[in-house]
Amino acid sequence: MKKLGLATALLLAMTGAQAYQFEVQGQSEYIDASDANDKDFTGGLQGTFYFKDVDSSKGPLAEAAFLNQASNVSLAYNYAELGSEGTDFIAHNYGAKAEAYIPTKVVPVYASASYSHTILDGKNSETSDDNGDRYALEVGALAAPNFLVAVGYTSVADQFALDAFNVMSNGVVKAVGETATIGEDQDAITARTKYVGNIDGTNMALGLEAGLVYGDDTAYQLKTDLYLTPKLSVGASYAESSFAGTPDSAWGANVNYFITPAVAVGASYVNANAENANLDTQTVGVNAKFRF
Repeated sequence: MKKLGLATALLLAMTGAQAYQFEVQGQSEYIDASDANDKDFTGGLQGTFYFKDVDSSKGPLAEAAFLNQASNVSLAYNYAELGSEGTDFIAHNYGAKAEAYIPTKVVPVYASASYSHTILDGKNSETSDDNGDRYALEVGALAAPNFLVAVGYTSVADQFALDAFNVMSNGVVKAVGETATIGEDQDAITARTKYVGNIDGTNMALGLEAGLVYGDDTAYQLKTDLYLTPKLSVGASYAESSFAGTPDSAWGANVNYFITPAVAVGASYVNANAENANLDTQTVGVNAKFRF
């Protein structure tokens, strides 16, 4: 009976079940930096549990959880091998996060809390071992249907304490730039908006996101996704930071496709430019999602 149940669950996932409670995401990026070796890469894994079944028939499959206002808890892990100007290290990054959507008589309220811990394992005399913590809180509301407005507070106890979930969703270049913008042993204020809406008279939808980080320096990010069908999307993004120790700006492109409502694959590209340092960087990434 156990084998039959497992086979049935797997069959439903592969052939298109319209509701799910778990999502597992994996991703990897190849990094080509102008002042580093050509073998740098990252890999990451994230698991999310939703407290109620997520209905994936309402709109773009990629945004099912957001459209359902699905409260959840997540765990993430990132691994990276990186080198630059003589440094050589391995980074391990762990994270835990909880998100809640709370109905009220006025508008749905949103809240989230996350914790990330980064361990740097130096591999030569120029790179020392290090570790750091990062905490973040965020509150907001859905001011209109599928339109989230949120503000937050982030505390970074070490300059290289990355947000594990930012790495998974936006890539390592933007995550490093955001952390460096906040600064070492610093607090930061964050703000963001997100909207997903159908395009009238079509089977398409549009997603828009904007974010701001104010710490030692300031950074912002813009992102848009066009859902050509509920299964297929193409997107573009732009990020800029006033911190001079990382690329000043980065633009990116991505494509994602759901083979079934439960299985998705995607690819991404980021090109980061530095004006006053030899820090130009390009990344190529692949990702996959499995829902059940």
